[in-house]
Amino acid sequence: MTARHQRPLGRRKLLVALGGAAVAAPAIAAIAPHALADNGTDASGAATEAAGTLPLTVVNETGSFGNGDVHLYVVGNLDGKQVRLAPDGTLAPIALSDNGADGYTDYAISLSGSGATQLSLPYMSGRIYVALGEKLKFKAVTDGAGNAALQYPAGWVSSDPNYGVLHDCAEFTYNSSGMFCNTTMVDMFSVPMAIRLTGAKDQTAGTVRAGGRAAAFEAVRQVPEFAPLVIDDTRIIAPGHGLDAGLFAKDYFAPYIDEVWSTYTGKDLTVTTNAGTFTGRVRGEQFTFSGPASVSFARPSTRDVLFCDGALAAPNDGTTGPVAAILGAGFNRSTLLASAAQPTTDPAAFYGTELTNHYAKAMHAATEDGRAYGFAFDDVADFASYIQDTAPTGIRLTLTAF
Repeated sequence: MTARHQRPLGRRKLLVALGGAAVAAPAIAAIAPHALADNGTDASGAATEAAGTLPLTVVNETGSFGNGDVHLYVVGNLDGKQVRLAPDGTLAPIALSDNGADGYTDYAISLSGSGATQLSLPYMSGRIYVALGEKLKFKAVTDGAGNAALQYPAGWVSSDPNYGVLHDCAEFTYNSSGMFCNTTMVDMFSVPMAIRLTGAKDQTAGTVRAGGRAAAFEAVRQVPEFAPLVIDDTRIIAPGHGLDAGLFAKDYFAPYIDEVWSTYTGKDLTVTTNAGTFTGRVRGEQFTFSGPASVSFARPSTRDVLFCDGALAAPNDGTTGPVAAILGAGFNRSTLLASAAQPTTDPAAFYGTELTNHYAKAMHAATEDGRAYGFAFDDVADFASYIQDTAPTGIRLTLTAF
């Protein structure tokens, strides 16, 4: 088992803090660079052509929206500076002067009049957003360090100017080490899309099965605790964001958490990672593990479980991080009580209890290969919609049928 959080690039390192803003405001991008190349600008700050461009193909197969109704945005950072992709394949720095009379930037890239749209993707780390029917409102602001930054769409915040816009995104880091990318439902699910990555291998990720979007909406609606997360036919909000917005119970996982703590007071839990096997038992309020290193965890809250953060935060240290990720996956998949040896790798055992992450369950059921990013540690045992290639030759983003 090689969980992605143990690889050089993990989602929480790839895109730090995106989607993690407070409910009251959109997220300001803070995308972590990973051995990236030049910052995409010359000494004057003008856009320059970055080396190592990768062909990016965008295909509209929604069946509901014409190419003229699809707006594309490629935004992120390079060498610690925030940038956006221009239609000609150059990277331009984010600038406060880009805000128009309405107070927002217009970084939209139009699709070709018909057929596939061909673009060139330079080295950068970021997100590819798509908006259907109307454009997204990205606002250039000044961050805490005095640099120009973007406020990203927060589709789970009712006051966000993009709340009514049908939109979604894929995430990536492209650098001299290769392309690392995923489709994501960690924050929300709205637009079905798939990634195809060619190079040393030919791989796909995130393909939603026929009727899968509607089935996911219906599955979440059928669970009373999760039903408020469905926003009309626009999106399903992830339960962590729903909790912060008052749409999801703050103590939802409490009975399961308490039972885990009680169960492993009297017996051991083993957690196998790339670093070796850890053996843990609850002592007092701490779940303490010995093995390659001594690590311990306080009793998590429901929010900690849903965000895989707080008491379940996973530092990139090779020991605490992998154990935290496996515990987080076990809570979300409700497998910790079924087996005292983790991680559970048989998907037939996931989400088998009434008290489980029904949102993540619906996301996995919606995809053709059963892989999805329903929560941040969904990469445990390789069940995330993530692919990588160290010798990429092209990437294709397909907006699939609703």
